[in-house]
Amino acid sequence: MYQVGINNEEDSLEHPPSLAAGRGQESIDTVGKEGQSGKVPQGMRKNELPSKFPWMNISRNLVLAYQSLGVVYGDLSTSPLYVYRSIFAGKLQDYQTPEVIFGAFSLIFWTITLIPLLKYVFIVLSADDNGEGGSFALYSLLCRHAKFGLLPNQQAADEELSSYKYGYSGQSTSCTQLKRFLEKHKKSRTILLVIVLLGACMVIGDGVLTPAMSVISSMSGIQAAAEHLTHDGVVFLSCIILVGLFALQHVGTHKVGFLFAPIVLIWLISIMIIGLYNTCIWNPKIVSALSPYYIIKFFKETGKDGWISLGGVLLSVAGTEAMYADLGHFSAFSMRITFAFVVYPCLVIQYMGQAAFLSKNIGSSPNSFYSSIPDRVYWPVFVIATLAAIVGSQSIITATFSIVKQCNSLGCFPRVKIVHTSKHKGQIYVPEINWILMILTLVVAIGFQDTTLIGNAYGLACMTVMFITTFLMTLVIIFVWQRSVLFAASFLLFFWFIEGLYLSSAAIKAPQGGWVSLLLSFIFLAVMLVWHYGTRKKYKYDLHNKVPLKWILGLGPSLGIVRVPGIGLIYSELVTGVPPIFSHFVTNLPAFHNVVVFVCVKSVPLPYVSSDERFLIGRVGPRPYRMYRCIVRYGYKDAQQDDGNFEDLLVQSLAEFIQMEAVEPQLSSSDSPSLDGRMAVISTNLQSNSPLIISDEDFETCSTIQSSKSLTLQSQRFSYDDENPDNKKRRVRFNLPENSGMDPEVRDELLDLVQAKEAGVAYIMGHSYVKARRSSSCWKKLVIDVAYSFLRKNCRGSAVALNIPHISLIEVGMIYYV
Repeated sequence: MYQVGINNEEDSLEHPPSLAAGRGQESIDTVGKEGQSGKVPQGMRKNELPSKFPWMNISRNLVLAYQSLGVVYGDLSTSPLYVYRSIFAGKLQDYQTPEVIFGAFSLIFWTITLIPLLKYVFIVLSADDNGEGGSFALYSLLCRHAKFGLLPNQQAADEELSSYKYGYSGQSTSCTQLKRFLEKHKKSRTILLVIVLLGACMVIGDGVLTPAMSVISSMSGIQAAAEHLTHDGVVFLSCIILVGLFALQHVGTHKVGFLFAPIVLIWLISIMIIGLYNTCIWNPKIVSALSPYYIIKFFKETGKDGWISLGGVLLSVAGTEAMYADLGHFSAFSMRITFAFVVYPCLVIQYMGQAAFLSKNIGSSPNSFYSSIPDRVYWPVFVIATLAAIVGSQSIITATFSIVKQCNSLGCFPRVKIVHTSKHKGQIYVPEINWILMILTLVVAIGFQDTTLIGNAYGLACMTVMFITTFLMTLVIIFVWQRSVLFAASFLLFFWFIEGLYLSSAAIKAPQGGWVSLLLSFIFLAVMLVWHYGTRKKYKYDLHNKVPLKWILGLGPSLGIVRVPGIGLIYSELVTGVPPIFSHFVTNLPAFHNVVVFVCVKSVPLPYVSSDERFLIGRVGPRPYRMYRCIVRYGYKDAQQDDGNFEDLLVQSLAEFIQMEAVEPQLSSSDSPSLDGRMAVISTNLQSNSPLIISDEDFETCSTIQSSKSLTLQSQRFSYDDENPDNKKRRVRFNLPENSGMDPEVRDELLDLVQAKEAGVAYIMGHSYVKARRSSSCWKKLVIDVAYSFLRKNCRGSAVALNIPHISLIEVGMIYYV
């Protein structure tokens, strides 16, 4: 790797800043696998047929439904361990009468029915973003159907992606004014982003609190049976189990799901049988409490204390938010059948049985679950409960990984390592986040040691996520589903009324542990906002300091420098214009490659981008300059993995573009007043009709500097190859056909491209240092110079994240004064 150090505070004034907007206006042409124009009709999603007719793939859905038990529903299934204890933990201890217990069960039943079953299973799961869920999926849908997004380098070309829109193709007139208001005011769009990030941070906070809550609650059963075991011993055993849980995450969701699913299934069957037993033995009249009449009696008798106890009731639906966040790991149909036919009836029967037991055993609420277990099956159930509690933490940990990946792709989280653990898209593992969660969970478990305090924080975080999801879902109903504002308002008011009661009850308990979830959420929110702010400022600097193309064209085809053999890939976030690092590079080192490609790797507000639509290719300047632009588009759930053939795909795409440009002259930049040519979607399938002859050689070490005559570079290559034996791959050679009958200018350009590829490829990136201007406020200097700089220094480098080979990397040092 070679570095060129440059301070550009003064140099940036050499070229007048460009006032071009970040949103490209180029025309788009599409080249399919056979070189013909074609695209999926707008409004249709990939794999739409199986999603519309799930019975056509019933075996796959049944497998996913089975796996979802171990990944999604573990947390929700273990809530009977602590719900009644949390409800009667405070002043409600003075109201432990059969009528109040009946009312508590009625509250639990209707809460589970209205929020997880009605809201999430039947409504929210329908708002998937091409199979993905979570608050960012809702935000992505909104950004594509209205101009709510704040991603800096979006283009009109992105709207031509086949999966960009689905559902209604028309525009509802009832929401036009509201849409214009939100699009017009940037503050409203910023507030929307902050709300989405807050919901994401609350999910991450859940990832810290859920494991501690579940494991300590399950381990309390051993203390009830073994009185000599102290509470400190229970906490110590819980910490050992927590360490083992997080250490298991690297095997991936697929294996964890198959490992944990039978545990949850046995647990659900066990608690259902125990619930039926307790209902029949202790008080069969508890069935009448299914009527909401007992809720009215509950509040008449308990008053304000009953409202405060709602913070314990909401724990019965804690973990529901993970159902939607984990949607990308499974399918909506599989999750629906699992909850409706397995999880829901088992939980209702278990809560009913506990209430029947408590109604005849007043005062047993501190350990109601274990007290209600018959003595003969106590220890087997305890073992299953402990295992189920471990599994219960899996859903929110998996959801946290998904949230972090989405935030990272949309420029709202520092770069971290993303490991895709399965062929099924969306199943990922994030090592850095996993160990941070483990440390924070251990701190919470050791610091509080009380499930009541942890439960207060846990309930506040869960209900905040649900409250935000209801708001975002309302916007989706209006702008995506294009239903009437009245219908959306009814949905919002109905669920906000219910969730508002629970949220206000949980907020009251903020001093008694609830502050932990707020603290964790605001720490992660601060990290996201700082990263997003610094990234946008850096992009705006590049945008306003672009090198004018007229200045480059005035230098002539040689650019006033020595053009050496090879391909130079210049990476930047700009989708139009020439980035400032190019002029700084050639000013300090007046030589560059024969072929120049400006590469922009960017994320679009879509979960996945088809490989046939990933590359946008265009020309920069006239043909003799040999300058091109390549925009590589990824969805926020796509795996940006190094498959070893990016250079080959790029060369082939450029060759197809050159040939297509000769056939379709309208793509030529000579007709474009901006001198930045039109873009074309080029398929990345190596088997497509290429103007080049493609041949494979035997497996060998392929270095981008293999043809260099420099002994120094050759020695570096050999040492690099010795240290990286896994770098061997099949080499692809490109040749021109002997008698192709093609235009001489096109043939010469293709020949230059092939020869440049044989000479080697170099990757040029900016090694940037972002600093606040001297005239900036103290607050801005703190955010940019301290917080943002700290995050950049301690996250993964952009070259590593983009899988750029270190031996071929040239970094141009730049200081950005923003």
